[in-house]
Amino acid sequence: MLNAVGQAQNILLLGGTSEIGLGIAKEFLSRGEAHVTLAARKDSPRVADAKAQLEAAGGVVEVLEFDATDFDAHKEVIDLAFAVGDVDVAIVAFGTLGDQEELWKDQAKAVASAQINFTAPVSLGVLLGQKFKKQGHGTIVALSSVAGQRVRRSNFVYGAAKAGMDGFFVNLGEALRDSGAKVLVVRPGQVRTKMSAEAGEAPLTVNVEDVAKATYDAVVDGKESIFVHPLFEYVSLAFKFIPQKIFRKLPF
Repeated sequence: MLNAVGQAQNILLLGGTSEIGLGIAKEFLSRGEAHVTLAARKDSPRVADAKAQLEAAGGVVEVLEFDATDFDAHKEVIDLAFAVGDVDVAIVAFGTLGDQEELWKDQAKAVASAQINFTAPVSLGVLLGQKFKKQGHGTIVALSSVAGQRVRRSNFVYGAAKAGMDGFFVNLGEALRDSGAKVLVVRPGQVRTKMSAEAGEAPLTVNVEDVAKATYDAVVDGKESIFVHPLFEYVSLAFKFIPQKIFRKLPF
């Protein structure tokens, strides 16, 4: 578990080349050395750089081969990650955005998007939930999205998957409430990363460092969910009360 100064001993990053996931892991490492299990695709050209970043930040890094859509292999990945000892923080940080107009017109691509953005997190969430329940402490950090709070026409395949993921992890936290383990759902909004670079600058866009710091603070404070930019909490709440016939006319 986190020690008295908020230092983790063992961190699991699922989606080991995610810029946001790496940022969160490095934020924890800034408090002291920790073992980091980096779960990523073996053929990813970014794994070596991700490992080097975490080692430079003070991590003792182990890399596990991980394919989010190889559901049959998920149990083995999680078992291996916990074989080194209790996990203090598990970060679920993978996902894809894709061409939103293409996705709703192409069945195969829509299914693939839903599998990586919803089905895979649920598969891993069930496995993580049982591990954390058994150890009786620690936090599962699920990187959700503001897009799931009110699904919009402009990205509804992605938004619908994120809405499902968000709802699952919120209630996984409820299921674990009496176990000593916690779930933190993080809703960043748009973040300045390579994945979002082509989307252009949106209102309330934040940096990776902002997400990392907000996530670390929320884990230490035992929070259940956060909007990284505080204004998004109020924007998302307002969106829920706008009738669809008006909502569809909004310019986003």
